[in-house]
Amino acid sequence: MQTSWRKKWLSHWQGLLDDRNRFFWVLQVAGWSGYALVHYIGSLMHEMRDIYALILLLGAYAGFLLTVPLRYLYRRIWDASPWLLIIVVLAASYIAAALWAVVDNATYWEIYKFGFSPDSHWFYFKNTIAKFYILLSWSGLYFGIKYYQMLQDEKQKALMATSMAHQAQLKMLRYQLNPHFLFNTLNAISTLILVKENDLANRMMSKLSLFLRFSLDNEPIKKIPLERELEALSLYLDIEKVRFDERLKVTIDVADEVKQALVPSLFLQPLIENSIKYAIAKLEEGGEIVISARRLGEDLVIQVSDNGPGCSKPLDTLSTQGGVGLVNTRERLQALYGKNYSFTLTDNEPRGLRIEIRIPLEQVE
Repeated sequence: MQTSWRKKWLSHWQGLLDDRNRFFWVLQVAGWSGYALVHYIGSLMHEMRDIYALILLLGAYAGFLLTVPLRYLYRRIWDASPWLLIIVVLAASYIAAALWAVVDNATYWEIYKFGFSPDSHWFYFKNTIAKFYILLSWSGLYFGIKYYQMLQDEKQKALMATSMAHQAQLKMLRYQLNPHFLFNTLNAISTLILVKENDLANRMMSKLSLFLRFSLDNEPIKKIPLERELEALSLYLDIEKVRFDERLKVTIDVADEVKQALVPSLFLQPLIENSIKYAIAKLEEGGEIVISARRLGEDLVIQVSDNGPGCSKPLDTLSTQGGVGLVNTRERLQALYGKNYSFTLTDNEPRGLRIEIRIPLEQVE
């Protein structure tokens, strides 16, 4: 019974932490309630009248209301430079503190002093500095909690990426380099040996060995330069060209400025394999696969297109319900980049399928 209650409580608390908006309001109410309670306990030592409790509640409520706009202001400037953040936080906290002091002092004189007004209006700004420190502390807590949540998100993303990477590695060994592919490759090599093409067979065996070693030495979670990814891809394509001979034509168009861009290792291979299986293999005269990469703003855009028969299924469902290669690639991108990527499938002109991947541009340091 106690264990069940504990699990229920932990589940409820986790749900609260996951809902950032609700978590903010809970902390906001709890924090300002605690502020009012502490000041009320302190007032008991000075024999204040009971009406002073209302003053404290109104003061805490004023602080509660004034910090809500600060939250939305800080969210808008979140990505600003550190110096601009510091200046805005200091200025906003001081302005809010001045307004809070005016409200607090006006309430004090109107309610506690029964309408008695001070000699100078500047008296209403009394305690502005003290309230400035309070709002500055509130701002520090806000940014501290937000940065903590960001670190937790990054930690969660890293854990998810690690888990997905291990799954991707197992999937790669299971179906990206599946027994069917190995059988066809070894069968092609055996045929070359039978027809006395020993040199070509030896070169193909060497390429197969290099490709297998590359796939085992590079974990899917690691990123490698695009140029190196294309070198590994050329090993795979050389093996496939033995099977399809002149029927398989590959064109690579990569801009020089993105050759050192970091990409997930072997993420293009299942896409090429998908194009060969569903496009080139179905065309008696063969076909062409075009691989292109370019920079677009702060992103790297990679396209893999073919001139095959295309797809009869709805394109918007292929990346999640299509072949294992497409699904696996999308899952890896999601694990590594979160929401900062796009994976789209469109019809190629005049025929065929085009896959476009857009990820943040990261260069080798």
